[in-house]
Amino acid sequence: MHNYENLKVWQRGMDFTVSVYQASARFPSEERFGLTSQLRRASSAIPMNIAEGSGNSSDKEFCRFLEIAMRSGYEALTAIEIARRLGYVENEHAARLSKEAHEIVGMLIGLIRKLRSESK
Repeated sequence: MHNYENLKVWQRGMDFTVSVYQASARFPSEERFGLTSQLRRASSAIPMNIAEGSGNSSDKEFCRFLEIAMRSGYEALTAIEIARRLGYVENEHAARLSKEAHEIVGMLIGLIRKLRSESK
């Protein structure tokens, strides 16, 4: 078992989720059940899957949840780009959110590689 609260990637995922919720609060009301919901679910799935996976006794199973978190990061990146193209978020703010998501995905990839190399 891993203590997810001590993982830097979980902490960054939590901060990213808060930033996404704040940014998406300004989306048009007609997006409430569309892009707003999709982006929020994708971003919150990152730390939630890290936490859920940390409860597994095997690194292999933990890696599976980290991969889901990583895919959610890519989903969030696409939703951010859609929001930017629609003018729901300013270019600079979208760039900051995208940079953070890319860094989190990179951290997840690194953690997955580390866990897999240790289990060999």
